[in-house]
Amino acid sequence: MKTFNINFSRVKAAAMLAVFILFTAVLGFSGTQESGRIFQASTIKALMEGVFDGQLTIGDLKAEGDFGIGTFEGLDGEMVLLNGVCYRVKTDGAAYEADDTELTPFAAVSFFKSDNTLQADEPMDYSQLQKYIDMYLPTKNIMYMIKIKGTFSHVKTRSVAKYEKPYPTLYRAVKNQKVFDFRDVKGTLVGFWFPKYMNGVNMAGYHLHFISDDRKAGGHLLDCTLDKGVIEIGNANIFHMELPEEGHFWDVDLTKDKDAELKKVESK
Repeated sequence: MKTFNINFSRVKAAAMLAVFILFTAVLGFSGTQESGRIFQASTIKALMEGVFDGQLTIGDLKAEGDFGIGTFEGLDGEMVLLNGVCYRVKTDGAAYEADDTELTPFAAVSFFKSDNTLQADEPMDYSQLQKYIDMYLPTKNIMYMIKIKGTFSHVKTRSVAKYEKPYPTLYRAVKNQKVFDFRDVKGTLVGFWFPKYMNGVNMAGYHLHFISDDRKAGGHLLDCTLDKGVIEIGNANIFHMELPEEGHFWDVDLTKDKDAELKKVESK
């Protein structure tokens, strides 16, 4: 860490102080754009327990990353953040650009940077695709940003309608999910791979959302068949998480074992 020693003269004190504040502000902002850093709002376990109140605006979230996934206040649709644009996929399967003033209770974002690029030249279902990527992860002890752009013969996604208080648990909420099947579509899978020891903070393994090339459809990925595409993997060894400062999060019991429910919620 750098240390700045500044002696202010009486005449130049105000001007130099202003320059110093501006300089440190710029340093602080550039720090959030450090490659290999994932920023997360709240935890997946809190979302499992029905903590659906928004804690962070989409505008503030985009200051932390141009790539990522999450949801919206009240569990109102699936979030896809790609190339700095935030989309909400509603229960009609359509994608809409989200306003910066909207709130999120849970999201993970980063400034995407690829450390490894793979070519997918043969059709792979979702299980085969995960195993293929697994072979190129240098370690299972850090996190990864995953971006897969290609042509899909099949993509199965879901979204969930907005809930009002009192909120249900996520396991109950997804029982009313809407499922979509897209055929012969071009698009991008956006998301992350988290190690097992972080399960509950986020979802261990792959957590991906889909957005079509025309930006008109998408959702939380349940299944897919990738015919051909490009897989980009970004290493992430920095993790920053912000937790709600008040509200339901402070009272909810987060000690319960939700691993089995989480697995069902993310794959059903």
